[in-house]
Parts: sequence; C-alpha cells; structure tokens
Amino acid sequence: MEKSSQSSPGLVPFPALYQKDFRYLWLGQAISFSGTWMHSTAQGWLIYSLTHSPLYLGVVAAFSSMPVLFFSLLGGVAADRFRKRNLIMATQALSMLPAIAIGVLTQLGIITVWEVIPLVFFLGMVNSFDVPARQSYFAEIVEKDNLVGAIALNSAAVNGARIIGPVLAGMVIAYAGLPACFYLNAASFLAVILALARIRAKSAVVPREHESIKKDLLEGMSFVRQNPFIFAVFIIIGAFSLFAIPFINLLPVFAVEVFKRGPKGLGFLAGATGLGAFTGAVTLAYKGGTGRVGRARRMRIGAVLLPIALIAFSESRNFYLSMAILAVAGWSLISFLSLANSSVQLAVSDALRGRVMSVYTIVFLGFAPIGNLILGAASDMAGTTRALAASSSVCLAIVLAFSHRLHARYEGAAA
Repeated sequence: MEKSSQSSPGLVPFPALYQKDFRYLWLGQAISFSGTWMHSTAQGWLIYSLTHSPLYLGVVAAFSSMPVLFFSLLGGVAADRFRKRNLIMATQALSMLPAIAIGVLTQLGIITVWEVIPLVFFLGMVNSFDVPARQSYFAEIVEKDNLVGAIALNSAAVNGARIIGPVLAGMVIAYAGLPACFYLNAASFLAVILALARIRAKSAVVPREHESIKKDLLEGMSFVRQNPFIFAVFIIIGAFSLFAIPFINLLPVFAVEVFKRGPKGLGFLAGATGLGAFTGAVTLAYKGGTGRVGRARRMRIGAVLLPIALIAFSESRNFYLSMAILAVAGWSLISFLSLANSSVQLAVSDALRGRVMSVYTIVFLGFAPIGNLILGAASDMAGTTRALAASSSVCLAIVLAFSHRLHARYEGAAA
C-alpha cells in the first residue's frame, strides 16, 4: 500500500487521493459509474416506453436486485477467500455482457420486457460478487485514517455520475438513440479493469484457509447480530431500501405524467438527486471524514431528512421545487450511507470484512426487489404520488424508532 506524508487527514483536502492505488481505482470507477447511471436511466425509459406501466418498472428493478438478496453472502465469502482485485476484474468484464445484449436487441427493434428481465437478473448475480469485493477492497489500498474519506470519495464518484449519467442519457436518447446508452455503458467498464491493472501494491489481506462455507457465512452474520450499533445501522438501511430508495425507479412516471417533461425532464430529476448526494459526499471527503460524535449526529440528520424530503416530493407539483427537494433527499441519503459504510468497516477485522460487507450489501441492495415490487404495485393501484407518500411515511416511522440509538451505540462500534 502506498503511503504518503501528505496523506494525513485534515492536513490536505481529499487526503485519500494522495494514495496512488486508490486514485487509479477512483478515476476508473467515476467513468464506469457514469455509464451505469446512463444505462439505468435509459433502461427505465425503455421499460416505460414498452409498457407504460409503473408496475413493470418495479418488476424489472426487482429482478435486477433480487440476486443480491440470495447470492451476496456467497459473494462476501468469495471476497474473504480470494484476491479481491482479481475478483473485481472478473465481475467488471462480465458486467459488460448484459449492456451489449440490451443495446443490440434495442437496435434491432426486437427488445421486450421479457428479454430485459433475464439480462438484468444476470447482472444482479454478477453484482452479488462485485459489490462486497469492491466495498471491502478500499481498506486494502488506503490507510485506516483515510478510510472515511475514501468511502466518501467513492460516494462522490457514484453521485457525480448520477448527475452526469442521467443528463447524458436524456441527451443521447434524444439525439443518438436509445441503444447508444447501453453501448457506452459497456465500454465504461473497461475503465475499472484498466485501473485495477495499474495497481501494483500487493493485497494487504492474504486470503487464508477457510473452513466450510456454512461456517464462514454464520461467522459474518453472527458478528453483525452481536454488534448492537451495526445491527441498528442495518435496520435503518433496510428501511431505506424497502420504503425510500425505490422512488428512483418511479422517476419516469413523475417526468411524464406529473411534470410532462419527457426524457430530458427525467434526466434532470435524476440529476438533481445526484447533485445533492454529490454535495454531501464531497463535504465528507474533503477532510477525510469528521469526529465520532459529528459522524453520529450527521447520520441521524440524514436518516430523518430522507423520508421527510420524499414525502414533500410526492406532494410537489412544481418541477423546479421538486428538483430542489430531490437534491435534499440525495444529500440526506449519501450522508447517512457514507458514514454508515465507513463506521461498519472501521468496526470489523480484515478477515471478516468481506462477509460483513456482504450483509451490508443485502440490506442496502438485496431488500430493494421487495421495495420495488411493493411500491410499483401500490403505484399501479393507488397512484404514484400516493404510494410514494405512504411508503416514505412508513420509512420515517422506522427511522424515528431507531435513529436515537445511533449516538448511544456509536461508542461501541468504531475506533
């Protein structure tokens, strides 16, 4: 792992970027994330164009994240058993295949929702192994003092891409056609593969001999269950995934039916969410994080603000006001998730990190299919705005029940 006298947190802005290996990976992921968000926005537009149904938006989103629920624990075991760098390179290469297939089928004019579903399911299986490995890999290429900043910078890349990707998708759809979005996404995965190829530092964690897969799985789950702070954090993340985050998949409905803005409007709504999230991530990454008490306070604020913002968004009928509200929602979401991610990783040993982050992946991404199906079906029956208001209210109730424990339990979680 590269070390630098300039990398001490608080002495320079964005200290994690002073470590070469992380810088390579971060730049590669920034490019890849832009392609991913372009693909996601284009896919939502494709599904809605084919079906004109919010239910199918929820179904496709559910199938894309459903494998995470079933396979992420195995992905965590793999991350702790094998070299994470090699595992990530393999998953990035496999992720290119569904994007190329959807692009070709769309260009040929033979795409239907029934071709999209198995392709997004395959991508979800790949992500089940990719996400735990990538999340836990940061601890191998940055110093511990810079881990909070590194994770925040990663979130900044995700959410900077959430600004760029959807806006580009709207423009590309309008001027170059839908298939171009999928081809560009496929090409963007090469950026991460090339970045990983340039990383020269050997893994800080040498995979050890493990016992049975079952015992490895139980060991990671037991750690989460016995750590009260981490358990509380995961409950709140699960509430977000079930009742709040699925709103992103309904943005095409708001763009077309509520605001009458078309694909460009969709791009700006999604981009506003990313702008808020990007701002939240950059403020965290600038100094490499904040103090333990400050982290707990900011986590509580973010947890409560997200569902409140979504309730306000569901009631707004002004396009520009709605963009501002989504920016607040994005800030709240990323403020909580970045600090939750880093706090969990600081609380876990290297030998368990992949498995614990696989549980994180399940509650963050794996619960999403249930939430997508619930919100999609509710939108179909009761209307999108009413469904979002109801689900956000449920999320707020859960957050209020558990957020007060974040500060009380924080002292036992992380150094």
